[in-house]
Amino acid sequence: MNNNYNTDFLIIGGGIVGLSIARELHRRYQSASIILIEKESDVALHASGRNSGVLHAGFYYTSDSLKARFVVDGNKRMTEYCHERNLPINHCGKVVVAKDEYELKVLYELEKRGRSNGVNVGIIDEKELNEIEPNAKTYLKALYSPNTSSVDPGIVCKTIFAELNKKIRLLLNTRYIRGRRHEVITNVGKIGYGCLVNAAGLYADKIAHDYDAGKEFTLIPFKGLYLKYNDNNLLRSHVYPVPNLKNPFLGVHYTKTVDGHVKMGPTSTPAFWRENYNFSENLRLNEVLEVMYYETMMMLRKSDFRSLAIDEVKKYSRKYLINEARYLTKNLDYSGFGSYIKPGIRAQLVNKKTLDLIMDFKVEVKENTIHVLNAISPAFTCAFSFADYVVDKVK
Repeated sequence: MNNNYNTDFLIIGGGIVGLSIARELHRRYQSASIILIEKESDVALHASGRNSGVLHAGFYYTSDSLKARFVVDGNKRMTEYCHERNLPINHCGKVVVAKDEYELKVLYELEKRGRSNGVNVGIIDEKELNEIEPNAKTYLKALYSPNTSSVDPGIVCKTIFAELNKKIRLLLNTRYIRGRRHEVITNVGKIGYGCLVNAAGLYADKIAHDYDAGKEFTLIPFKGLYLKYNDNNLLRSHVYPVPNLKNPFLGVHYTKTVDGHVKMGPTSTPAFWRENYNFSENLRLNEVLEVMYYETMMMLRKSDFRSLAIDEVKKYSRKYLINEARYLTKNLDYSGFGSYIKPGIRAQLVNKKTLDLIMDFKVEVKENTIHVLNAISPAFTCAFSFADYVVDKVK
């Protein structure tokens, strides 16, 4: 049966970004009608619910980026949200460790970026590191971030959803099919709107293209896999390597989860289709052909991407992935790694002409529509502050 609706604001996507935007729209425009549609049977079944759960402090990002602009305030507001509602949060902190003299220089660059962004972060020596995280191993110095923590992303999203359910109309199992200037066609009917906000994650670019927005971009999926470690006492805090600042990924690391477990990963392996969680789920041949075309072109024309892709493909080997983490800890039982945790897919925006990975958040406005094209990490941490930025664009 078809159901037709009319609303002032229509939001597509029930992940953390869509939910946070809906929350901020209702806060500012309490008399307005708001509808959020989600194609799945529940919220946060894709990137948001498969997120690592880390609330990042904000020292990775250059001060001129949107990430730097939102991450410190986003961390603070998400932390307060969890405390106010008694949601689980693990204030475990994070250390970034170095392997050699070159990485030591990058540590100081990260400290510089963090201080520029207003982050509580500092360089510590090996003695201080041993007091904070006895099992972490570094070369002379490490970076310490006390304000990095862990939450349960699924619980956070479901809590926001439950609060919104009393205030706006939330339509699950409602899939976007095509859009017009003031109307969206879904599998259950038409929805007329005054303003559309596209926060559809892995399919945000496809929806944007229907409105002649973001035509120069496409999304490339990257799969993230984590291995669970069977001894929760391995580490007290997150332990990360020095990242390659040319890439948008942070390297194989250890995460201390909200319930105290330890996991290692993730991979950042190019996926073959947008919801390529396993070998058959949600397989779409047209997506495979499109993704393979752009990944092949990037392999041929971008040496940095080629090196990244080759290294990441090796991580399909469990032995290779575990070996990547050997530099981070003093003591490690290689047999202590258990099963893989459910994978996630990162929706990474790419410029179709230059084949460059877009390293920052990307939002485009087209008439009465707003399109969140790139909401990569640390989008979960930034969600509340990022939502302010998006809603500011509403005329």
